[in-house]
Amino acid sequence: MDSKRSRQTARLIAINRIATNRIPVYLIPVYLIVVAISSNWSGNAISQDEVVTFQSVPAERESISGDEPLATLFSAKQAAIYLDRSSLTWQKEKKCVTCHTNMPYMFARPALQSVQKDSGEVREFFEQYRTVRWKKKGPSESQGFWPIVVGAGLTFNDMQTTGELSPVTRDVLDLLWTVQREDGGWKWPHCDYAPMEIDDHYGVTLAALAVGMAPDGYAETEAAQSGLANLRTYLKNNPPKSLHHRAMIAWCSKRIDGVATNDDRAMTLEELMAIQLSDGGWSTAGFLTDWKGLERNDGEPLDTKTSDAYGTGLAIVISRELGTPANDPRLQKGIQWLLANQRKSGKWFTRSPVNDAGNLISNTGSAFAILALQSCGELPGWPFDVPR
Repeated sequence: MDSKRSRQTARLIAINRIATNRIPVYLIPVYLIVVAISSNWSGNAISQDEVVTFQSVPAERESISGDEPLATLFSAKQAAIYLDRSSLTWQKEKKCVTCHTNMPYMFARPALQSVQKDSGEVREFFEQYRTVRWKKKGPSESQGFWPIVVGAGLTFNDMQTTGELSPVTRDVLDLLWTVQREDGGWKWPHCDYAPMEIDDHYGVTLAALAVGMAPDGYAETEAAQSGLANLRTYLKNNPPKSLHHRAMIAWCSKRIDGVATNDDRAMTLEELMAIQLSDGGWSTAGFLTDWKGLERNDGEPLDTKTSDAYGTGLAIVISRELGTPANDPRLQKGIQWLLANQRKSGKWFTRSPVNDAGNLISNTGSAFAILALQSCGELPGWPFDVPR
């Protein structure tokens, strides 16, 4: 009994040192960080006036640089503040949803709700695409990108919050099929910004992922079944060009039949694990090396030797979804990399892996860092059934 009480006392002392920033992040056992997060670090109680709002953010985005110093400690609260600021600033400046900033925000932000409340304005903005912008006239086929991004954001957010498909999310998913092309794909931005804004393939797998994860059996509806049949045709006629493509296929195939086999998924998982770097992270560029003809405009080689948040987060999330246990040493090494590589602002940095896009993929990477931590139990509430 005395021994148990001594362990509890030591644990509380350690938590207090974490909360008061007296232990460097690389010396903190992961479980103590989790305890501190779940305890909400009572010394940093959240007051309503600390919530980041549309009104409080700047009118223009701040630059994203790899020169920003690392944080001394991992902070879930600071991550939440960064995600709020970056998404609301994009919303204020660009007045649109996008696959690299506010869509992944919708995926990840609920995991941080216990340490930092959000204003709800990003979710409201997504819903307004259906209730305001598309109230009288829906999107056209040439605007196929929008229902995918809005639908994916709302669907993942539903799973992370209520666990039920909201009426507005269902309506947006239904709109997906009205703008699907005859070949089974959708119009998607071709900005030469790999891996997300370079070809239609990413949009197709993102649509499949959203439909497959949608609660309340949405994928079994008549509209979805017809559209998914066309989607399968697209994927059959447009083979993946890179490991990033194959990873997205493997992920969505866990929920959509006829997209990949068990052997395909096992092979993709093996590929993912093979490109893990010695420091425990993954490089986004490492997912793209087998894409024939993909080169940087500046002539530099792809940087496959520098770990980043998007590569690391995506690899961990997909590995978890494909059945890798959270305590797998490779995933735990990746988790340690994420905990040690947050920046002072709360973000994680990811360099634009091919052509310069202002390193906006750092916003995606920051969201996927949170998803990876959540999928391995370091943050609460992962909504999907995965092995421990």
